[in-house]
Amino acid sequence: MTSGRIISQPISRADLGQMAETQFGDWVKAVVDVSQGIMAIGGDLHADDEALLLEHGSRQQDLWGINLYLEEEEAEWVEFDSLINIRPGQGNRSRGVDDQRTRERIRALVESLVAAE
Repeated sequence: MTSGRIISQPISRADLGQMAETQFGDWVKAVVDVSQGIMAIGGDLHADDEALLLEHGSRQQDLWGINLYLEEEEAEWVEFDSLINIRPGQGNRSRGVDDQRTRERIRALVESLVAAE
């Protein structure tokens, strides 16, 4: 089992690439906290990263699971797909992120935390 880590300061795509090599090859799982402006990366499951953030004071309703495909262009590298995103009580009935504004917040957060090389 691979444990995740919380990212609150920018990390390089190269560092993410090294993490990806030890897990899935060319991508990493991440969970973003849209309220605190942080993300957890590196867990085997989105639920692992979600649990890490919850342990550090995040609220579940602020957490969204994504995948980062490091070899894709910046406009295409964020995939909104995670079981933790299924939340009918919050109006999200899919594994994606149904709300456009929330997707935009997630993209902006990822851009602020992943330094362009």
